[in-house]
Amino acid sequence: MKIVTAAILQQDNRVLIARRPPNDPLAGRWEFPGGKVEPGESMEDCLRRELQEEFGIEVTVGEFFSGTTYRYDHGQFDLRAYFVSWRPQSLEPTAHDEIRWVAPRDLLDHDLLPADIPIAKALLKHTA
Repeated sequence: MKIVTAAILQQDNRVLIARRPPNDPLAGRWEFPGGKVEPGESMEDCLRRELQEEFGIEVTVGEFFSGTTYRYDHGQFDLRAYFVSWRPQSLEPTAHDEIRWVAPRDLLDHDLLPADIPIAKALLKHTA
């Protein structure tokens, strides 16, 4: 099982989601940004590295929010979402073909990856 992190990155009562690019096995699906934890890397270090690589931003990783496990055709993943804070600045996506700031109530209107759906539902309850 691969351990994967996800960032709950917020700005103006909206949360960031990103769409997988056309060359990805899960192309066109939306997700909370993050990525696979490398050997010897903490969850927090993973999120800092991934958000720097994917958007060119520095973040501070806060508290654990929610987690889920999901089996895709290419493997089983343990997804762990954390709140992150950052100094709002321009995002430069390198790993996704589109990003959106979405109100939590609108998250489920997007074609989220299956592992991300329980986190979106938990965030909706959290912000209600």
